[in-house]
Amino acid sequence: QVQLQESGPGLVKPSQTLSLTCTVSGGSITTPNYFWMWIREPPGKGLEWIGYEASSGITNYSPSLKSRTSISRDTSKNQFTLQLSSVTPEDTAVYYCVVGVGYVPLRYWGQGTQVTVSS
Repeated sequence: QVQLQESGPGLVKPSQTLSLTCTVSGGSITTPNYFWMWIREPPGKGLEWIGYEASSGITNYSPSLKSRTSISRDTSKNQFTLQLSSVTPEDTAVYYCVVGVGYVPLRYWGQGTQVTVSS
């Protein structure tokens, strides 16, 4: 069974780049038909899909965030990362790494990590 763990700084200053890492255990970052995904939950709001990189290498991002978002995999470490540039306080949220498996879009979840954007 796949297990996920988010890590990274909990506080980021405006205009900087938010960088988070998801460490994967119990499965391979190269498994076919898997989708390595990031989702966030701003305070008082619902879940917002950020994007994914599939095991095929294809990336797909939310149109509202695409210009600032990069998701990539590191196969040597069995990790995948999120980079969100030019952050503002509106990017404050709990960030989750999530794995989609074939026809099960949100199969595995990390516990989430709080990221606050503030000067």
